[in-house]
Amino acid sequence: MSDTRSREVRAPSFLDALMPVAVVVAMLVLAVVLFGADASWGPNQVVLLLGALLAGLVGMKNGYGWQDIEDAINHGIQISLGAILILLAVGAMIGTWILGGVVPSMIYYGLDVIAPQYFYASACLLCAVVALSVGSSWTVAGTLGIGLIGIADGLGLSSAVSAGAVISGAYFGDKLSPLSDTTNLAPAAAGVELFEHIRHMLWTTVPSLVIALVAFWVLGLQAEAGQATPEQVLALQGRLNESYAIGPHLLIPLAVLLVMAVRRWPAFPTIVIGALMGAVFAVIFQPEAVVSLAGGADLATPMALLKGVWMALFDGYVANTGNAVFDDLLSKGGMASMLNTVWLILSAMAFGGVIERLGLLERLVRGMLGVTKSAGALIITTLGTGLSSNIITGDQYISVILPGRMYRAEFRRRGLAPVNLSRSLEDSGTITSPLIPWNSCGAYMAATLGVATLSYLPFAIFNLVNFGLAIVYAMVGFKVVPLSAAEAEDSEPTPMAESLVSEAR
Repeated sequence: MSDTRSREVRAPSFLDALMPVAVVVAMLVLAVVLFGADASWGPNQVVLLLGALLAGLVGMKNGYGWQDIEDAINHGIQISLGAILILLAVGAMIGTWILGGVVPSMIYYGLDVIAPQYFYASACLLCAVVALSVGSSWTVAGTLGIGLIGIADGLGLSSAVSAGAVISGAYFGDKLSPLSDTTNLAPAAAGVELFEHIRHMLWTTVPSLVIALVAFWVLGLQAEAGQATPEQVLALQGRLNESYAIGPHLLIPLAVLLVMAVRRWPAFPTIVIGALMGAVFAVIFQPEAVVSLAGGADLATPMALLKGVWMALFDGYVANTGNAVFDDLLSKGGMASMLNTVWLILSAMAFGGVIERLGLLERLVRGMLGVTKSAGALIITTLGTGLSSNIITGDQYISVILPGRMYRAEFRRRGLAPVNLSRSLEDSGTITSPLIPWNSCGAYMAATLGVATLSYLPFAIFNLVNFGLAIVYAMVGFKVVPLSAAEAEDSEPTPMAESLVSEAR
């Protein structure tokens, strides 16, 4: 329970708000300099927890008690629990899908049908279409993304570029799908009708995807020299056939999971069901692999099968064929593989919870409003706030809700239609979230696809272009819509908006 009732609490000064944020950002940069792509394997967590403590000390100086700081940390962590459960379930699903032959079958047939020179563009477009249908970038990355990364490895293509293509397509579909949580949250926070918001987003989103597809096509042509030869591809398919009973029926778990996602089943039970289906398929179609994972003949067959799928759920699958490339391709998954990412998310949300609850981030944003004189400057400030919130709080939802709540009245005061705000929330809060290593989205993508965030970041072309295009539109005043008379009269948040914001928090 909060203990501020018996003491006077002062509002934070701009310096109060700036100090912990500046220290954390500087230390995170230093962690990248010292540890590179490995910064998310411990160094970033240390920085974020120290940042939470520093922000808490600033709050105590202003009259908050330590119980208030703990409440803020607990609240931040509570927001992330859903993401953590999904992350652990995805780890379990990867393990059983590899053991059960689902991922190997995706790789086997993908090597047959996808031409190497068009792979990056094809992967981006495929993920875009599926994400538009299911409304979830996480689901697409955790299903199709895993198989596509495996296909890229088999073709001798770059995992980093492939991950960038998967993320680009997944976030295009997520951003425009009426089934997506952020696509509903942004217009609710800004006070806009859903499909009006989606129509306005087309102006930045569609050109960004076209540019990304062209770029991925060019990258595919340039990568031709480094591709695996047809003989190497056939050899990999042969090894897959030797190790697994490959067949189109093994793609059924993928189809079932995507149907469940389209029908709006909650993510956690959907993915758990997918993991259990992988376990059943492993027992039925890959019993030798299951028994081998369990340690061979030390157990009776039924118990060995149980032990094998159980191990795949918590510790993933480990291939031991003697071929280093093949073993590395399929030795993945398990809940244990996600624990470092869980550590990162908990640390980020502890810091983000303190910053948000004590009003430090809000104070920084209020300071920026003083220098925004034009409509374009206000939109660019909103975009910058979404990106900064993703960096500071580590949470995509806060990065949509906070600027929406804070800038809504200012947009109306300056005669700007709320669709300008809702689009800016998505062009920043949604789009930039997978580009931050300690953000829950960036951590999820890195853990699921097996590619460090800083490695795929330059190739998340859709996300980068979309953010840049939004800034250009604001600077030149393109598609900056004025406030209509009807919108000026309807200035209060709707019950739906309040409900969605409350639910996301």
